[in-house]
Amino acid sequence: MEANKFGTQLQQVNSRLKVGQMGVTILSKGNRLYLRGTLPPRPGANKSQPHQQEIALGISATSEGVRSAEKEARKVGGLLASGEFSWLPYIRQKIQQPQVQTTADWVAALETDYFMRRAKNPKSLSTWQTNYLEVYQRLPLEKFLTPDVMMQVIKGTQPDTRMRQKTCLALDILAKFAGVEFDAKRFSGNYSPTKVSKRVLPSDQTIASVYATISNPAWRWCFGMLATYGLRPHEVFHLDVADFQRGSGVLHVLDGKTGARKIWPLHPEWVEQWCLFDIKVPACTGRNNKELGQRVSQYFRRQEVPFCPYDLRHAWAVRSMAYGLEVSLAAKQMGHSVAVHIQTYHAWLDDQHQHQAFERIMARANRPLPPILTY
Repeated sequence: MEANKFGTQLQQVNSRLKVGQMGVTILSKGNRLYLRGTLPPRPGANKSQPHQQEIALGISATSEGVRSAEKEARKVGGLLASGEFSWLPYIRQKIQQPQVQTTADWVAALETDYFMRRAKNPKSLSTWQTNYLEVYQRLPLEKFLTPDVMMQVIKGTQPDTRMRQKTCLALDILAKFAGVEFDAKRFSGNYSPTKVSKRVLPSDQTIASVYATISNPAWRWCFGMLATYGLRPHEVFHLDVADFQRGSGVLHVLDGKTGARKIWPLHPEWVEQWCLFDIKVPACTGRNNKELGQRVSQYFRRQEVPFCPYDLRHAWAVRSMAYGLEVSLAAKQMGHSVAVHIQTYHAWLDDQHQHQAFERIMARANRPLPPILTY
């Protein structure tokens, strides 16, 4: 529905631009918006006459983005009509690297460019480290960046896995940045969270039993928060504890992988039973969210907890289904899209959950009833 609404909005804007004879249209590619029109040659291009080209606006493909893109389109149209159009405002200012030769040089240049276009903070540093640098470090950094070099790294990953997908996406970005003709994304495969074999999640009884074995007060509190609120491991260090201590039971995550959000407890009884209002955050440090999450995982391993921290998050998601929480609300509280929630967590829906859901809807006093025929 949202996609249809966006498409209709984009069509209406392009119709207005056509009526106004702006000479450009807006198009959506991926999750970004571009302008297309007959434009003067870019600086340094081989062509000398105006021709069909695209302008990357750096604007997200959203309803708000379309409104901004329309304003930019009208500005460009006016400049084209007056013969005053210039490419300079639209050309990304990359670091000049005439001496770039090795793969290490290109990776360093891409990192500089990456942080020119976004704030350098723990979240963006973690994204760069996890999604890009970890892949690039598997390249022979002292050699020239070639398709063969990148292909060898791809071959070192298993097809149809998250690692293959991440590797291909990161190498595709590096290849485009360095001007190397290599389509890495075509080797990404068909990885999907729904194709991953589901974990055997701990039952609530097991979770409560393990909680009782943790002697360290801070780590016991951390365990309780992860279980009760389905947090990502690093998010336990990014909470509005002052607001939480006021006693509503609603938890406000200030920052993390997907930003701020509010979460309701499942089971709410654990908040009181486990004294979660008595804040005891573990004394951990980390340069970024990944390292903070690793501290939690390391503690679980040292204590020989029979499951990993993320299993508590997955258990919260499955528990939300048993409570009958709407998928859209569960996804919002977990900090991801409905599509991701359905793909990832509905793999854990077994016959018991399906039967519980059926019993709930059958118990509704206002449920639909079949027609009664009279003869």
